[in-house]
Amino acid sequence: MKFYLLALLVIIIDHIVKLVVHFNMDMGLVGEIPVFGNWFKLHYTENPGMAFGLEIGSEYGKLALTTFRLLAMGGIGYYLYYLIKKGVPQGLCWSIALILGGAVGNVIDSILYGKLLGNAPSDAPSPWFHGQVIDMFYVDIWEGRVADWIPIFGGQHMSLWPIFNVADASIFIGVSIILIFQKSFFGEQQEEKIESLREAVETSPVDEKLT
Repeated sequence: MKFYLLALLVIIIDHIVKLVVHFNMDMGLVGEIPVFGNWFKLHYTENPGMAFGLEIGSEYGKLALTTFRLLAMGGIGYYLYYLIKKGVPQGLCWSIALILGGAVGNVIDSILYGKLLGNAPSDAPSPWFHGQVIDMFYVDIWEGRVADWIPIFGGQHMSLWPIFNVADASIFIGVSIILIFQKSFFGEQQEEKIESLREAVETSPVDEKLT
């Protein structure tokens, strides 16, 4: 239960921040607020598609994306339940809870905010399920024109660091913890599988005949 409460806390904080930004900041450079010099800023923007502003280019692409997110959210929620029942290290459960909270946080934007906040694209077939995700944290490491000789992105104006929100940060932290501590999270389970396999081989009928 405590792991799902963490996910719920992430969702609540994420949407409090998003709504405060939406109702109190102007979008884009006009409303940009420096927090720590020029390298960390609050910058209100809306993401119409996937991470890093990517979009699916069909009329119902966003609906397909939102549907996929809903399925993924359900899968993550069930996986967390499975891990809890299995008794895996709590650090892994906390990490999955952070990922779950972040996933749900952004799904809510997609489902509801097109209607409730009116931020669906003008060409969307319906405001429901076509809401744009509100982003606001901007780490300004580098921004400028990419050299023409660089494949794919050459000649484009880009920033080195994407603008993100609390939900994105929660997902990033959860994934990072899993990557950093993967040996302690999964090593013990792997050793148990190897030991079980070894015992099965040692007691197998084939082994007895050979001896």
